[in-house]
Amino acid sequence: MKELLLVTILVLFHCTLGQQGFLTRNELSALFDLRSSLGIRSTDWPIKSNPCKQWTGIQCRNGRVIGINISGLKRTRVGRLNPSFSVDSLANCTFLESFNASGFSLPGPIPDWFGYQLGSLKVLDLQSSSVTGPIPASLGNLTRLNALYLGSNDLAGSLPAALGQLMQLLVLDLSRNSLTGQLPSEFGLLRNLSKLDLSSNYFSGSIPSTFGSISSLKILNLSDNSLMGSVPVELGNLSNLVELNLGMNVLSGLLPVEFMRLRNLEVLVLRDNRLEGRLPDGLFPSLGKLRVLELRENKFDGALPDALWSSQNLQVLDVSANNFTADLTNFSLKGHASGAVFNLSNNKLYGTPACLSENCTSIDFSGNYFQGKVTISSPRNGSLDMNCLQTVPYQRSLEDCRLFYAERDLTFDYFGNPEPGSVPKKRKRWIYILVGLLGGVGFLTILVLVIVVVLRKFSNTITNERGSADVGRVPDGDSPPLPKDPTSVSSLRDSFTYEQLLGLTSEFGERNLIKHGHSGDLYQGFLEGGIPIVVKRINLHSLKQDSCMMELEFFSKHSHARLVPLLGHCLENENHKLLVYKYMPNRDLAESLYRVTNFEDDGLQSLDWITRLKIATGAAEGLSYLHQECNPPLVHRDVQASSILLDDKFEVRLGSLSRVRVQEGDLHQSVLTRFLRKSQSSVSDPGTSGTLNSLTSSSPATCAHDVYCFGKVLLELVTGKLGISKSDDATTREWLEHALAQISVYDRELVAKIVDPSMIVDEDLLEEVWAMAIVARSCLNSKPSKRPPMKYVLKALENPLKVVRDDMYSSGRLRTTSSRRSWSAAFFGSWRHSPDNASTLGHANTSGLKQPGRAGSRGSSGIEHSSSNKRLSSEIFPEPLEMQDMERLDEHR
Repeated sequence: MKELLLVTILVLFHCTLGQQGFLTRNELSALFDLRSSLGIRSTDWPIKSNPCKQWTGIQCRNGRVIGINISGLKRTRVGRLNPSFSVDSLANCTFLESFNASGFSLPGPIPDWFGYQLGSLKVLDLQSSSVTGPIPASLGNLTRLNALYLGSNDLAGSLPAALGQLMQLLVLDLSRNSLTGQLPSEFGLLRNLSKLDLSSNYFSGSIPSTFGSISSLKILNLSDNSLMGSVPVELGNLSNLVELNLGMNVLSGLLPVEFMRLRNLEVLVLRDNRLEGRLPDGLFPSLGKLRVLELRENKFDGALPDALWSSQNLQVLDVSANNFTADLTNFSLKGHASGAVFNLSNNKLYGTPACLSENCTSIDFSGNYFQGKVTISSPRNGSLDMNCLQTVPYQRSLEDCRLFYAERDLTFDYFGNPEPGSVPKKRKRWIYILVGLLGGVGFLTILVLVIVVVLRKFSNTITNERGSADVGRVPDGDSPPLPKDPTSVSSLRDSFTYEQLLGLTSEFGERNLIKHGHSGDLYQGFLEGGIPIVVKRINLHSLKQDSCMMELEFFSKHSHARLVPLLGHCLENENHKLLVYKYMPNRDLAESLYRVTNFEDDGLQSLDWITRLKIATGAAEGLSYLHQECNPPLVHRDVQASSILLDDKFEVRLGSLSRVRVQEGDLHQSVLTRFLRKSQSSVSDPGTSGTLNSLTSSSPATCAHDVYCFGKVLLELVTGKLGISKSDDATTREWLEHALAQISVYDRELVAKIVDPSMIVDEDLLEEVWAMAIVARSCLNSKPSKRPPMKYVLKALENPLKVVRDDMYSSGRLRTTSSRRSWSAAFFGSWRHSPDNASTLGHANTSGLKQPGRAGSRGSSGIEHSSSNKRLSSEIFPEPLEMQDMERLDEHR
């Protein structure tokens, strides 16, 4: 009896301690070990206090730790210098139900013992935590798990099929990693799963048909992978599905008619695939809740269903870059949601939409064959370019429009003018009379001439018969000379003769020599009227003879405002091949960064920051055109300061185009190419050769190489250090290592140590300098696959303050988003909060000049800049996850 009473008292005492928040000795020791291994600051976890009551993020129940949330906590200085996935003490927290470390850096692999010793775990959140390595198969033992968040890390390897055992799982997010292999069919067993996000990885193979058995699924995102085959018809069984994103894969075949059963679907994204055929009849009347439909860049054809125009909930429609053909005469925005954004560009649509007389400024009609008179003003978020419209600039040619309508036996309005050759009936009678009169007069004139000729011939015959002996032979010298063939002189855009160019350049004299380039000598010449030109005499000893023809072929196929204009060529001389370019008054960036002035007290004047940012943006635009807009993508292979030419307004024209090549690899499989490039050894990385000649001759034909070289150009603009972009010797690499150590996404003032001292920058401009330095560091990543594409570099330079200002993010540092993030990915993350983001569907003129986000700005050096509107973009410049690791390595050194 006494023993029973004693046991009862002990149990009551233990319960009382648990209710008061006192932990067991093992769990209390585990928390203090975790505090030490992770370097949590004492302000968050004070050492002389009750963890259950006073430690941030600790949740207890009955004397047991059930929740640990270290997201947003800050480390000590020692913890920041040596971060690691050191959480072994969690093994003693056997009742732990939730562990949240999102945004808290834990570099290293997920411990395998998580799946064996944390059996009570319900929520595991390691998003954006720098986690590496494979996903342990042991996580399949966590049968109580409700949510698994592992997105935005650097996880690799294949998906373990054991995750299909997590029957209680509601959310599975593995997006924005480097996972490979095929999707496990075992995932079809996760009947309670409501969200499955596997986007932005390197998954291949087909989509398992078993995914159609996940009956509770509401969000399915498989975008930005390398998935192939057709879209499984079984996905039509997901009656609870709200969002389906299969974009940016290699899917083919038809769109399943079974999708009409997805009556709760609100978002459908199938962009950037190879889907084809007509859209199924009866599909869209069934999808009454659909708000976003994106089908761009596929091979769909046929007519657009009428149900699309009557859908009242549709807010975003993008069917651009397909083969749709239909008469949209009755198309109107009446009945659609306010602020709806439609992109119908680059199809074969025609007619005179009624919308053109309404307020349809958020529709992109460009690249079609619409006709008629436009009464609205220029579209705010759309475009009317490249159509057959009246009173609108930048339309198709008359012949192009006429042929299109003639092939379909349709009536064309000829831009509001009478049909060529057609005459009003009232004038036809007079024309017939005039034709008759003129015909009669012409016949009589010809008859008279014939009679005169016959009479003269008859008279000559008689004269010869009478006195042929008295008439001498006409001397040979009196015969009229034969006409000489004139020397054909081509226009400036065709060819010059060698003698012409000798005269224009003073016979290639030393006074006309501009500089010795690696592909040939450059001479200045002057056309008639004093127009300056540049003539390049190609060095046939250092270049192959076909290099000249390859450059000419490049200019024949590609034209852009950021490329140096080619005026002509001369190929007639076997020993001298010559190309003629437009003269650039400010030479190149290497010569203009510091300019000689006439002031005796200041011999050199450096470019101000606004001009430097303008030059960086222009060069990025030119490279982005080569990388992203050319098909197949082209690689410059000689990006350096001397290749960035500057006109009289410091607008950029890319030069040194003799080494442009098609990117190596399978250029039509962009996602697969990224994966193969990611696995390449860094031995082929640019910057490994020692001299300029070896660098340019052996430069790899990859876009990542151009990005690396452009990063060095950006550092030249930030630091004013000349010659960095053209050299890769040991001294340069040592300087780069020192400079990169001063660039941190956490400390703006640190970059001031390397900023060009000749520049005068205030606080706002220093933020832009800081942003460009961060972009440069990202471009100089040692792994080619981790460098951002040039289109993202361009966006970052056009909006530099978005890269560094905290109010753009939920935390005080850069958000690490995928470098492959598309417009739709950015839109779906923010469209609920800012409907204006959808304006990015608007047409962009790719051949125009873009400027950084200022209007009418003037630099400190007195250079006037052309005004431009700031380019809006919902995409954030992606910072590779390795940047944080590089900073920590730098601090450790």
